[in-house]
Amino acid sequence: MMPSWDPDSWVWGEALDLFDRAERLQRQFFRLQLRSGAPVWVPPVDVFEQGDALLVVVALPDVPPAQVEVVIDADGLLVRGERRLPEACRQARIRQMEMPYGLFERRIVLPGTFELVRRSIGNGCLVLNLRRSEGAAP
Repeated sequence: MMPSWDPDSWVWGEALDLFDRAERLQRQFFRLQLRSGAPVWVPPVDVFEQGDALLVVVALPDVPPAQVEVVIDADGLLVRGERRLPEACRQARIRQMEMPYGLFERRIVLPGTFELVRRSIGNGCLVLNLRRSEGAAP
């Protein structure tokens, strides 16, 4: 005997799957944290280590370099700034908005003491090349 197909279970399963996917996207691209009392979004980051070098890639589409602050301190690496809504869109009615705008901040714990060697922006990403500081233990 074949098991019967239950449309209610199918619909419920599809709804839960959509909810899970939406929640993953929201966590990945629009995690809100508080910065001095103001909500900020957290950009996704990739960190690669090879020897004494660290490569940090931060996804910041349409963010000009002047809008990004990079600080290395005792707590690690801090990347913060603002992604502004394009001027042409400020008076438009929003039909759909999935990309975050406004203040952003991302703190990355570094595996040791590093210094910034090079900073560039390309293909919508901030690329930071770091080098372990002289005399710092690996």
